[in-house]
Amino acid sequence: MKKNTTILFLLVILSLASSYLMANIDLYEFSNEANQERYKKLTKELRCPKCQNQDIADSNAPIATDMRREVHRLLEAGETDQTIVGFMVDRFGEFVSYKPKVKPETYMLWYGPWVLLFMGVVMIIFMASRRASSNKSKAKPDQDNHKQVEQLLSRFADEGSDTEPDSSDSGSSGSGSSDNHSPKL
Repeated sequence: MKKNTTILFLLVILSLASSYLMANIDLYEFSNEANQERYKKLTKELRCPKCQNQDIADSNAPIATDMRREVHRLLEAGETDQTIVGFMVDRFGEFVSYKPKVKPETYMLWYGPWVLLFMGVVMIIFMASRRASSNKSKAKPDQDNHKQVEQLLSRFADEGSDTEPDSSDSGSSGSGSSDNHSPKL
Protein backbone atom coordinates (compact mmCIF):
# COMPACT_ATOMS: atom_id res chain seq x y z
CA MET A 1 0.00 0.00 0.00
CA LYS A 2 2.81 2.39 0.90
CA LYS A 3 4.59 1.64 -2.38
CA ASN A 4 1.46 2.51 -4.42
CA THR A 5 1.05 5.82 -2.54
CA THR A 6 4.67 6.75 -3.24
CA ILE A 7 4.31 5.95 -6.93
CA LEU A 8 1.07 7.95 -7.13
CA PHE A 9 2.71 10.90 -5.38
CA LEU A 10 5.67 10.85 -7.81
CA LEU A 11 3.33 10.70 -10.81
CA VAL A 12 1.41 13.75 -9.55
CA ILE A 13 4.66 15.68 -9.01
CA LEU A 14 5.95 14.74 -12.47
CA SER A 15 2.68 15.72 -14.15
CA LEU A 16 2.77 19.12 -12.45
CA ALA A 17 6.42 19.67 -13.37
CA SER A 18 5.84 18.62 -16.98
CA SER A 19 3.78 21.73 -17.67
CA TYR A 20 6.90 23.78 -17.01
CA LEU A 21 8.93 21.53 -19.26
CA MET A 22 6.52 21.99 -22.17
CA ALA A 23 7.26 25.70 -22.49
CA ASN A 24 6.87 27.23 -25.91
CA ILE A 25 10.39 27.40 -27.36
CA ASP A 26 10.96 28.74 -30.85
CA LEU A 27 13.99 27.38 -32.65
CA TYR A 28 14.79 29.52 -35.65
CA GLU A 29 17.86 29.23 -37.79
CA PHE A 30 19.39 32.49 -38.93
CA SER A 31 21.62 33.11 -41.91
CA ASN A 32 24.01 35.19 -39.78
CA GLU A 33 24.50 36.41 -36.22
CA ALA A 34 23.48 39.98 -37.10
CA ASN A 35 19.99 38.75 -38.01
CA GLN A 36 19.81 36.80 -34.76
CA GLU A 37 20.69 39.94 -32.75
CA ARG A 38 18.16 42.00 -34.73
CA TYR A 39 15.56 39.30 -34.04
CA LYS A 40 16.19 39.50 -30.29
CA LYS A 41 16.02 43.30 -30.38
CA LEU A 42 12.83 43.41 -32.46
CA THR A 43 11.00 40.81 -30.40
CA LYS A 44 11.77 42.86 -27.28
CA GLU A 45 10.47 46.05 -28.96
CA LEU A 46 7.14 44.59 -30.08
CA ARG A 47 4.26 44.15 -27.63
CA CYS A 48 1.96 41.14 -27.63
CA PRO A 49 -1.61 42.27 -28.45
CA LYS A 50 -3.09 39.63 -26.16
CA CYS A 51 -0.77 39.89 -23.15
CA GLN A 52 -1.31 43.59 -22.36
CA ASN A 53 2.21 44.72 -21.47
CA GLN A 54 4.45 41.79 -22.37
CA ASP A 55 6.79 41.74 -25.34
CA ILE A 56 6.50 38.99 -27.94
CA ALA A 57 9.85 37.52 -26.92
CA ASP A 58 8.48 36.55 -23.49
CA SER A 59 4.88 35.75 -24.42
CA ASN A 60 3.55 32.23 -24.96
CA ALA A 61 0.34 33.40 -26.61
CA PRO A 62 -0.35 31.97 -30.09
CA ILE A 63 -0.48 35.48 -31.56
CA ALA A 64 3.02 36.17 -30.18
CA THR A 65 4.27 32.94 -31.75
CA ASP A 66 2.84 34.09 -35.08
CA MET A 67 4.46 37.50 -34.69
CA ARG A 68 7.86 35.96 -33.90
CA ARG A 69 7.53 33.73 -36.97
CA GLU A 70 6.76 36.79 -39.13
CA VAL A 71 9.71 38.73 -37.69
CA HIS A 72 12.01 35.81 -38.51
CA ARG A 73 10.60 35.47 -42.03
CA LEU A 74 10.97 39.20 -42.75
CA LEU A 75 14.50 39.31 -41.32
CA GLU A 76 15.61 36.41 -43.50
CA ALA A 77 13.94 38.12 -46.50
CA GLY A 78 16.31 41.06 -45.94
CA GLU A 79 13.80 43.62 -44.64
CA THR A 80 14.94 46.52 -42.46
CA ASP A 81 13.93 46.91 -38.82
CA GLN A 82 11.71 49.89 -39.69
CA THR A 83 9.94 47.88 -42.39
CA ILE A 84 9.33 44.99 -40.00
CA VAL A 85 7.95 47.25 -37.25
CA GLY A 86 5.84 49.06 -39.86
CA PHE A 87 4.43 45.72 -41.06
CA MET A 88 3.51 44.74 -37.51
CA VAL A 89 1.92 48.13 -36.80
CA ASP A 90 -0.09 47.92 -40.04
CA ARG A 91 -1.24 44.42 -39.18
CA PHE A 92 -1.93 44.79 -35.41
CA GLY A 93 -2.18 48.53 -34.79
CA GLU A 94 -0.01 51.11 -33.04
CA PHE A 95 -0.46 49.22 -29.75
CA VAL A 96 2.18 46.62 -30.65
CA SER A 97 4.94 49.22 -30.73
CA TYR A 98 6.53 50.24 -27.42
CA LYS A 99 7.71 53.38 -29.24
CA PRO A 100 4.66 54.70 -31.11
CA LYS A 101 5.14 57.48 -33.65
CA VAL A 102 4.20 61.04 -32.71
CA LYS A 103 1.06 61.85 -34.68
CA PRO A 104 -2.35 63.33 -33.83
CA GLU A 105 -3.71 59.96 -32.70
CA THR A 106 -0.88 59.55 -30.18
CA TYR A 107 -0.58 63.15 -28.90
CA MET A 108 -2.38 62.23 -25.67
CA LEU A 109 0.03 59.34 -25.14
CA TRP A 110 3.12 61.48 -25.71
CA TYR A 111 2.05 64.81 -24.20
CA GLY A 112 -0.66 63.81 -21.72
CA PRO A 113 1.73 63.00 -18.84
CA TRP A 114 3.52 66.33 -19.31
CA VAL A 115 0.22 68.22 -19.29
CA LEU A 116 -0.84 66.43 -16.09
CA LEU A 117 2.53 67.19 -14.49
CA PHE A 118 2.25 70.87 -15.45
CA MET A 119 -1.29 71.07 -14.06
CA GLY A 120 -0.11 69.47 -10.81
CA VAL A 121 2.72 72.00 -10.42
CA VAL A 122 0.31 74.89 -11.11
CA MET A 123 -2.11 73.53 -8.49
CA ILE A 124 0.67 73.21 -5.91
CA ILE A 125 1.83 76.77 -6.57
CA PHE A 126 -1.76 78.07 -6.40
CA MET A 127 -2.43 76.26 -3.11
CA ALA A 128 0.87 77.42 -1.61
CA SER A 129 0.16 81.06 -2.54
CA ARG A 130 -3.36 80.83 -1.05
CA ARG A 131 -1.95 79.37 2.14
CA ALA A 132 0.71 82.09 2.34
CA SER A 133 -1.84 84.86 1.82
CA SER A 134 -4.19 83.35 4.42
CA ASN A 135 -1.29 83.09 6.88
CA LYS A 136 -0.51 86.78 6.36
CA SER A 137 -4.12 87.77 6.97
CA LYS A 138 -4.19 85.61 10.11
CA ALA A 139 -0.90 87.06 11.34
CA LYS A 140 -2.26 90.62 11.57
CA PRO A 141 -5.11 89.76 13.96
CA ASP A 142 -2.65 87.73 16.00
CA GLN A 143 -0.44 90.79 16.33
CA ASP A 144 -3.47 92.91 17.30
CA ASN A 145 -4.51 90.29 19.85
CA HIS A 146 -0.96 90.21 21.18
CA LYS A 147 -1.00 93.99 21.66
CA GLN A 148 -4.35 93.80 23.45
CA VAL A 149 -3.08 91.07 25.76
CA GLU A 150 0.02 93.09 26.57
CA GLN A 151 -2.11 96.17 27.33
CA LEU A 152 -4.33 94.14 29.64
CA LEU A 153 -1.31 92.63 31.36
CA SER A 154 0.30 96.02 31.80
CA ARG A 155 -2.98 97.38 33.28
CA PHE A 156 -3.16 94.40 35.60
CA ALA A 157 0.45 94.91 36.61
CA ASP A 158 -0.21 98.63 37.19
CA GLU A 159 -3.36 97.92 39.26
CA GLY A 160 -1.57 95.16 41.14
CA SER A 161 1.34 97.40 42.08
CA ASP A 162 -1.07 100.07 43.43
CA THR A 163 -2.99 97.66 45.69
CA GLU A 164 -0.17 95.38 46.85
CA PRO A 165 1.44 96.25 50.10
CA ASP A 166 5.16 96.72 49.95
CA SER A 167 7.06 93.81 51.45
CA SER A 168 9.24 96.16 53.49
CA ASP A 169 6.15 97.75 55.11
CA SER A 170 4.39 94.47 55.85
CA GLY A 171 6.21 94.01 59.09
CA SER A 172 6.75 90.33 58.62
CA SER A 173 8.65 88.64 61.34
CA GLY A 174 10.89 86.83 58.95
CA SER A 175 9.33 83.47 59.64
CA GLY A 176 8.75 82.97 55.94
CA SER A 177 4.96 83.24 56.09
CA SER A 178 3.34 85.95 54.09
CA ASP A 179 -0.23 87.15 53.82
CA ASN A 180 0.26 88.06 50.16
CA HIS A 181 -0.55 85.00 48.02
CA SER A 182 -0.65 86.69 44.62
CA PRO A 183 2.36 86.07 42.37
CA LYS A 184 4.53 88.98 41.37
CA LEU A 185 4.83 89.77 37.70
